[in-house]
Amino acid sequence: MAKDKNLSSPRSIASAGKAQTGSWTAMKGCWGGFSVGLFVVLSLGMSGKLAAQEANSPGVSDGEIIIGQTAPYSGPASAFARIHKSEIAYFEYLNSKGGISGRKIRLLSYDDGLSPPKAFEQVRRLVEQDEVAVVFSLLGTAVNISVRKYLNSKKVPQLFSAAQSSSLADPEHFPYTMGLLPTLRSEGRFYGEDIVKTKSDGKISVIYQNDDFGKDLLAGLREGLGSGRESQIRAQSFEVTEPTIESQIVTLAASRPDILLVFAYPKHAAQAIRKVHEMGWKPTIYVFSGNGSLTSFIKPAGIEASTGILRAAFFKDPTDPRWKDDPEMNEWREYARQHTPDADLSDYLNSSGIAFAKVLEQVLRQCGNNLSRENILKQAQSLHDFPLPLGLPGAVVNTSATNYEPVKFLELARFDGTSWEPVKR
Repeated sequence: MAKDKNLSSPRSIASAGKAQTGSWTAMKGCWGGFSVGLFVVLSLGMSGKLAAQEANSPGVSDGEIIIGQTAPYSGPASAFARIHKSEIAYFEYLNSKGGISGRKIRLLSYDDGLSPPKAFEQVRRLVEQDEVAVVFSLLGTAVNISVRKYLNSKKVPQLFSAAQSSSLADPEHFPYTMGLLPTLRSEGRFYGEDIVKTKSDGKISVIYQNDDFGKDLLAGLREGLGSGRESQIRAQSFEVTEPTIESQIVTLAASRPDILLVFAYPKHAAQAIRKVHEMGWKPTIYVFSGNGSLTSFIKPAGIEASTGILRAAFFKDPTDPRWKDDPEMNEWREYARQHTPDADLSDYLNSSGIAFAKVLEQVLRQCGNNLSRENILKQAQSLHDFPLPLGLPGAVVNTSATNYEPVKFLELARFDGTSWEPVKR
């Protein structure tokens, strides 16, 4: 890759000319020092610019495929960076096995701090300087929306976003942008429908992030509740930049609602659950599906405070006793011990990152030797009953030119003080 004077000390996990297996020491050192300009490179071969010049398609040469992403290695959603670290490790593992179609995968992963303006500049760099074939697994609704128009104008696939906004499932207006997981609107609707089934009356309170992420979940909740219960909602918003949301929780708790829904990322969600517990308020609590990690959510919130909370699930949770002897989970555990030894095996963010990477791997394998951006998009639109890697039974990936909601499956889970268990209604 061409040098950038504004980028400090780039580090390479698998650098040119080295053995196919990557250096774990280099990887661990790189993860320990993410900064604004830092990026992670999975590479075996020429620089990004040279590879692109020699390729028939942007980001593709005889020896490699260049993909890019931005990720929240810093900022309020840094807990989710485990997903991207897991993706990095998986592509390095694939490279050690020969890559895809005889080509190594070079993954460029820049820090965006969950800042849309910063993400936009990094994505523009990926497209215009690094000339990536595809942009992959961007996290955050606002981040994905900030770059969506630009990537579609450049006809660069924006695939399998680590965000669940329903606005990312709009093939008519943004055919190059596709998510992977159930949409936030469908998740909010799922909670509303469960409340209607199980709580025939009672006041409903919502704390939500004041952006497209929180508003999408809230809109789905209203749909699920229907007009008969919608008037019972008392909602309180907060900005993602706020250091704490305890005051909003105190305001919501004043009338002691029977139900609380927390539509927030782990940092703020943990604050909310901890404050509710400290106040002695005991509502039925639903949290955003992304708040399943013992490491980044449950432990900061407190085990006792978290016991009994509900969330939607679509991945197998490593703490769930159902998967103790599951062949797929055991295969992942063995892989993780060898290739990501610092990863907490109880944290589903580590396993879910593998899912995003494996779905992209499937798309690239379907491409064969035609790795043009157009064919990558076409193959992403051609997934049929592909089992969601490490997904719950029934969670499959289906896409078409008009279906940009690959996974629709949702299961309700409850934290029992040790693990997430399925809830049978």
